[in-house]
Amino acid sequence: MIPYGDYHMHTPLCGHATGTPEEYVKQALKIGLKEIGFSDHAPMAHKPMPDITMSFEDLPKYNAMIEDVRKRYASQISIKIALESDFLPGYESKTKSIINSYPYDYIIGSVHFIDDWAFDNPDTREYWKKYDVNEVYRKYYALLRQSAQTRLFQIIGHCDLPKKFGTRPTVDLTDEIKATARVFKDTGVAIEINTAGLRKPVAEMYPSLHCLKIYREAGVPLTFGSDAHDPLDVGKDFDKAVDLAKSAGYSEYLIFKNKQIEKTVAF
Repeated sequence: MIPYGDYHMHTPLCGHATGTPEEYVKQALKIGLKEIGFSDHAPMAHKPMPDITMSFEDLPKYNAMIEDVRKRYASQISIKIALESDFLPGYESKTKSIINSYPYDYIIGSVHFIDDWAFDNPDTREYWKKYDVNEVYRKYYALLRQSAQTRLFQIIGHCDLPKKFGTRPTVDLTDEIKATARVFKDTGVAIEINTAGLRKPVAEMYPSLHCLKIYREAGVPLTFGSDAHDPLDVGKDFDKAVDLAKSAGYSEYLIFKNKQIEKTVAF
């Protein structure tokens, strides 16, 4: 079994993805998805980053591209249009203006930066040697909590991302995760099971089963995303994602429309 929808996929406009939106749609149809959501990287609020995100000039093109495939494939699959937006402390107002510039169906809030360091970027991987790994994780969870408290996002993306290269904390951070889960619950955000981690050095989905159980116990709802940057990754390993969700105690997930919960789907 695979979930109803894949809510995390990109386009070449972000500078590091391949394939046309139509190719993503065709792959989704091929594997039996009923709904997909494009959530390409929103422009950075603080400075242009052309190899990582769309530019402001790209946004109208992106919106038109997705609206085009949504209309052309309306009879075959439901297509949502969304953004993945970085949380950058101090830039909340600018971020809000970006994500409110179009009637997006949901916004995935992600933390990729700590002190202007893109900790998940292979090009800056050597910076890990300069940081205390436990402090990186503590700062990361603090930023996740801040991101949820802005109430700008409906979904929090890949919420244990620092493990991407296999770098793990050396102390027990369960209390940090529990504190984060409480904030997620209080602010009403969902989390995603993101299968892209299986395609990274860590070879593990985001978040881990340990984290996922804590979020489930706190009552934090769920979505699914492949984080596809290539059409062939659409819905990839979703059977494993469902197994992980069930292992954590989940039995349902959310579908969004117009930044509101459209329905809950059981599995």
